[in-house]
Amino acid sequence: MPVITPFRRPPRPHDDAPDDPGAPAPAPLDARTSLRARLAHRRAWRARHPRAALAVRRVTTALSAILVLGALLLPNTLVALEPSRFARLPGEAVVAAVLLLCLPRVPRLVAAALFGAALGALTVLNLLDMGFTAYLGRSFNLVLDWGLLDDAQSFVADAMGGAAAAWAAVGAVVLAASLLVLTALAAVRLGELLAAHRERAARGALMAATVWMTCVALGVQTFGLPVATTSASRAAEAQAHRVVDTLRDEAAFAKEAKADRFGATPGAELVPDLRGKDMVFTFIESYGRSAIEDPVMAPGVGRTLEASTGALAKAGFHARSGWLTSATYGGSSWLGHSTFLSGLWVDNQQRYRTVTAGDHLTLTKAFEKTGDWDTVGVMPGVQKAWPEADWYGLDKVYDASDVGYRGPKFSWSTMPDQYALEAFQRLEHGRKRDRPLMAEVILTSSHQPWAPVPRMVGWDEVGDGSVYEGIEASGVKASDVITDSARSKEEYGKSIQYSVTSLTQWLERYGTDDTVLVFLGDHQPLARVSGDHASRDVPVSIVAKDPKVLDAIDDWNWTRGLKPAKDAPVWKMSSFRDRFLTAYGSTPHPTGAGD
Repeated sequence: MPVITPFRRPPRPHDDAPDDPGAPAPAPLDARTSLRARLAHRRAWRARHPRAALAVRRVTTALSAILVLGALLLPNTLVALEPSRFARLPGEAVVAAVLLLCLPRVPRLVAAALFGAALGALTVLNLLDMGFTAYLGRSFNLVLDWGLLDDAQSFVADAMGGAAAAWAAVGAVVLAASLLVLTALAAVRLGELLAAHRERAARGALMAATVWMTCVALGVQTFGLPVATTSASRAAEAQAHRVVDTLRDEAAFAKEAKADRFGATPGAELVPDLRGKDMVFTFIESYGRSAIEDPVMAPGVGRTLEASTGALAKAGFHARSGWLTSATYGGSSWLGHSTFLSGLWVDNQQRYRTVTAGDHLTLTKAFEKTGDWDTVGVMPGVQKAWPEADWYGLDKVYDASDVGYRGPKFSWSTMPDQYALEAFQRLEHGRKRDRPLMAEVILTSSHQPWAPVPRMVGWDEVGDGSVYEGIEASGVKASDVITDSARSKEEYGKSIQYSVTSLTQWLERYGTDDTVLVFLGDHQPLARVSGDHASRDVPVSIVAKDPKVLDAIDDWNWTRGLKPAKDAPVWKMSSFRDRFLTAYGSTPHPTGAGD
C-alpha cells in the first residue's frame, strides 16, 4: 500500500508574523538560531565533559553562596572589617530561603533577583560608608552626598593625576554595577538550587531557623560577636532613617536659620569696640587638635607654636587661644567656615545650601553692614564661580586666578600659603585706604594629601611664585604618602608647621598697631591621621597688639599664647559668632521665624 505523505507548503517570508498586528514581533530567525546553537553547544560540552561541568556548577554555586553571605554580613566601617564578622548566621538568609521555597518558579525568580539586587545596592552603600567614615568621620548620606563624589575624583586627580582619577571613577562605576548584577544572579542561582532540592532545603531552613532563634535566646557569641545577626536589615534600616531624618531636618533648619540674635541689629551697633581695626579672619586647612596633641605631630607643631608666640611677642603682639568643636571632620571645609561665621550648626550640604540662600547674618557680613570696613576674601582654593561671596558680605574676592601666581600647584593646593599671604599684602592689606579692612583668608597648604609641602622662602623672594618650581619638584610625591598612615602623619605635621609659620611671619612682618588676627582650623584631618576616635576640636586664636582687644575676652578663660592648653574651654564652633559680637560691644536685636 503506498504511503501518503502530507503536503507541506514551503514557508513564506511572513508565516512567522503575528496574527495581531499590534503584537510584538518575534526575535529574528538569526538571533533565535544563534541562541539555540549556543544552548546546544553548551549541552554538548556538558555531555562531553560531565566532570568539568559538575565542577563548574559546584564552584559557581559556592561562589554565589559566598557572595550573598558576604554581602549580608559586610560591616559598614573599615575598623569592623575583620574575619570574625563573617563567622555568623544572618537571619535574612533564613527568611529569604523560606520565602523562595514557598513561591512558584516565576515569582521565585523575580523575588530572588530583587533580593539580590537590593543586597548589591546595600553592599555599595556599605562600601561608601566605609570611605566616608574613614575620611569624613560619618556615614554616607543617600540624599546629600552624591555631589561629594565629584570632589573625591578631583582630589584624586590633584593627588595622583588625571589618568588615575579617570580609572578610579571607571573602576568605581564598574564595581557598583557588577555588585548589583552579580548578587542578583547569585541569589537567583541559590533560589533555583533550593527549589531543585526542596525537601532537603526545607529541612535545612528549619534547622537554620532553630539554630538562629536558639542563639538569639541564649546570646551565643563567637569572637565577642553574636552568632545570630540581622546586620544587613539594621544597615538598611539605618539608611532609611538617615533619609527620613535628612528630609525632616531641611524644614527644621530653614526655620532655625531665620532666628538670629543679631539679625536686626543696626550697623552702628555692631562691633563698635573694633572700629578702626584691620580684622583678618583666617582658616588653616585641617588644623585640628591632633596636630597639637598627637605624639607624632605634637613635638614639631608645639615647637612652631612656641617659637611663633615668642616672635610675635617681640613684635608687640599677644595671643589668647582655645578650642572649638567643628561641624565637620576630615573634609568639607566650607561647612566649618559657614558654621564659624554664621553661628549656625552647618554639618551637611543641605544645611549649607539653605543658609547660604538666606540672609542670616555672618560675622564677616556684620563688618560690611557697619559701612565702616572694606571687606575682601582671599580664596586660593576657589577655582570657579563662587556666589556665596554675597552671603559672606565680601565686596571683593581674590580666587586662584586673581593673585598673579605663576608657580606650580602643590597637589590639591593651588599655591603655597606664603604666596597667598604676600599677595594679600600686595593687593589689599598693604594699600593706603580711607577705611580699615576686614578680610577672610583661606590657607590651603595643609590640605591632604600633604605632599609635597612647600618650604618658606625669603618674603622678598616670593615674586610671582616661580621660585617654588624647584621646591615642588624636589618634594615628596603624593602617591608615596596617600596610603601610608605613618608618613601621612609626618607630612601633615610639617604642613601645619608651614601654614602657622607663614601666617605668623606675615603678621610679624606686616601687622600694625591696628591689626587683629583671628585664626583657626576648619576641621580635624581624616581618621588615618587624627585617629579613629579623635575629637572634632580645632584650635582658635586671637592675636592683637592693642591690649584692649584681648582684655575684652578675659572672661573666656582662654590660654595665653598660640597653643591652647589641654583643659582650655571647648565651645561648639557655632557659638563663636555670638560670643565675639557680644565681647566687642554689639547690641542684640533678634529676628525670628515669624519676622
